[in-house]
Amino acid sequence: MRLLFSGILALALLSEAQAAPRIDNVLIRMVPPGATSLVGAHMDQLVASPIYQKLVAQQRLPQLDQFARTTGFDPRTDVREILLITIPTGTVLVARGKFNLKQDPAPGMKFVQHGQYSVRTLETNGYCILDSTLAAAGELNSVYAVLDEWKSGGHKGAPSLLATVGSVNEQTPLWGVSTGFATFLAGNLPRTGNGIDFSSIFRGIESTWFSATVASGFQAGIHCTTANEKDAVNLRDTAKGLVGLGRLSVPENKPDLLRFWDGITVEQVGRAFTLNADISVDLIDEMVQMLSAPGGRGGRGGSGRGGRAGRQGRA
Repeated sequence: MRLLFSGILALALLSEAQAAPRIDNVLIRMVPPGATSLVGAHMDQLVASPIYQKLVAQQRLPQLDQFARTTGFDPRTDVREILLITIPTGTVLVARGKFNLKQDPAPGMKFVQHGQYSVRTLETNGYCILDSTLAAAGELNSVYAVLDEWKSGGHKGAPSLLATVGSVNEQTPLWGVSTGFATFLAGNLPRTGNGIDFSSIFRGIESTWFSATVASGFQAGIHCTTANEKDAVNLRDTAKGLVGLGRLSVPENKPDLLRFWDGITVEQVGRAFTLNADISVDLIDEMVQMLSAPGGRGGRGGSGRGGRAGRQGRA
């Protein structure tokens, strides 16, 4: 009996350990109380992935280059893990990696002392290199908030948010959770001319979490809990409608791209809504070619009217 109990307990602990994403134990302790969203990324895994190499590594990114010159660290090479935190005062990015403590501030930046930390500031933004492995950057009040949380030792900001996350492989390189992002979307998305009121649809979402893997292609899941079942049904119907429109927009000379839309599935049970995507590496190549072609849509394909929607319009 004792052996059976021990086995059950071990399985329970293992299930609990696998339910949440792996987060650096320093970064998670910098999340202040009142946080409404977290987005985490293991940059070392993302940078090594095929999708990053195809979509990002070969692109010129002058703003990122300027950021690297200004701060003395390059997220593409020097950062191991990042955590983007949203709190009532704004958004702040905390990161683990390799940072230059002797980096001179960029022209126009000033040093502001906040407790024991020196913060480099420019207008309402700033960044702080706490030590050679830890840094924070973002809106000043939010930077101050994570510094205060780290110094206070309270470390109570993250658990309530992470409790809304379902089962996630702890090795997932990209994940996020939010109880406030839907409110932001509802308040900022304009009404479209096609009769879809996205603001009202998103307003019904109470919490959201997602995870994505990129080791082979792109596999991701977005999970939402709505205020009531009707909101979940509306979200499901809208998502299915957009997938249907996407299929109709596939250029005539790119039939393989239908597999892109076939890789997106939508489910709804009660107040729970889930959208899953499974995109293979070869389809990523196709998408890159299409988006990089004149007009961003593969030159409108061979239909002369921009894909299957045009062909059906002529039927």
